[in-house]
Amino acid sequence: VQLQASGGGLVQAGGSLRLSCAASGLTFSMYYMGWFRQAPGKERELVAAITWSGVSTYGADSVKGRFTISRDNAKNMVYLQMNSLKPEDTAVYYCTATRTYNNYRKGGSGIEYWGKGTQVTVSS
Repeated sequence: VQLQASGGGLVQAGGSLRLSCAASGLTFSMYYMGWFRQAPGKERELVAAITWSGVSTYGADSVKGRFTISRDNAKNMVYLQMNSLKPEDTAVYYCTATRTYNNYRKGGSGIEYWGKGTQVTVSS
């Protein structure tokens, strides 16, 4: 199984980025997909997760209304559109896949697959 994330980079505060994650080696329709992030010196936190049918859940209150998770089941892709970025959004963002949605409520414990992460840096 591979989860290949892309789209990270350096952006100024107020800007936008779109992260993409290409999933391979798994039956995409059987997995819930999500994004976590981890900033230096901080604990990993859930950004957003999405079911097969497109129902989404957002983790930190700080991203609600600014970030949108989506998936394209035909292409085995999941996306994270990030708008109005803030310096505190700076982190490594990880794409994940799990058969148990509740793993997203447990801080990522039990999640079967993690991508390598993509760095997002927001300058002030």
